[in-house]
Amino acid sequence: MKPLETLLHNAALSRHRILLSEGSDPRAVQAAHDAATQGVARVGLVGNEAEVIAQFQALGLPIANDITIFDPETSEHSSELAQLYYDLRKHKGVTETVAAKAAHNPHVFAALMVKAGHADGTVGGAVATTAEIVRTAIQVIGPKPGSKLISSFFLMLLCQPHHERKGALIFSDSGLVVDPNAEEMAQIALASAASFNALTGETPRVAMLSFSTHGSAKHDAVTKVATATQIAKDSAPDLLIDGELQFDAAFVPGVAAKKAPDSATAGQANVFIFPNLDAGNIAYKIAQRVGGANAIGPVLQGLAKPANDLSRGCSAEDILHMIAVTAAQASALD
Repeated sequence: MKPLETLLHNAALSRHRILLSEGSDPRAVQAAHDAATQGVARVGLVGNEAEVIAQFQALGLPIANDITIFDPETSEHSSELAQLYYDLRKHKGVTETVAAKAAHNPHVFAALMVKAGHADGTVGGAVATTAEIVRTAIQVIGPKPGSKLISSFFLMLLCQPHHERKGALIFSDSGLVVDPNAEEMAQIALASAASFNALTGETPRVAMLSFSTHGSAKHDAVTKVATATQIAKDSAPDLLIDGELQFDAAFVPGVAAKKAPDSATAGQANVFIFPNLDAGNIAYKIAQRVGGANAIGPVLQGLAKPANDLSRGCSAEDILHMIAVTAAQASALD
């Protein structure tokens, strides 16, 4: 089974409820329809009910049984969620009046529904900025216990005939943390390894990437990656992790045999940790646009419950895939 098919299949087993906070966007409506008909998840569309229904009609789609429309202006949950938001943010000076207004914001409403246990995860960002989606997730859902950092990754699926090596990879951080220090890079590595296992069921093999392999170059940037690798090893002694590594030494067994013959990943890494956002963001876009990889993300990690961002250029299919990823994340927390 191809990795994308596996992802959708596993999501269908969970039956989690995932909210789309931009429910009146035609891409969200199409994705909700596709998720319902494929059994990927029970989807909630957050937005003005009349506008959401109008989009279904414009697309000629029925509203399936597994789709629920949540209008923040009329929802039976509005009072409860306003009180919850007030309790969460009153230490920041938020009043009950401000909380009631905030709870009508679709992104805040969706995050509050997840926080309150009425939904298992939320997805937004087809229209809103990453900053709004991430800020809302951190303020409302918050980090999971023990999490020191909220980071992100792209799930890269190699499914095309020209891909000599097929399967799922994680590229991190490719969407959020701009310039992690060694401790933060180690935290990203540990979180990404757990995310890879949760999404694929496979053993993570982590490569800490650099322009140097095992001391072939000397620079402060190389030292950061080597230090991050050691921190991660100390925190998780059983994790298969190596660094610093150049990408070819992490991905190609023949190159690894020459450049890093004692590597724990042996040129078979499936989790790639980049030294900064420049490298990670550029790499995933090259892999997607030049290499033909299917890129799903940015997926957030380190939150107490799943909340994920979308590219504003996303398609309905992209949203469907993110629904599946969010459902898989929810399953890992069950």
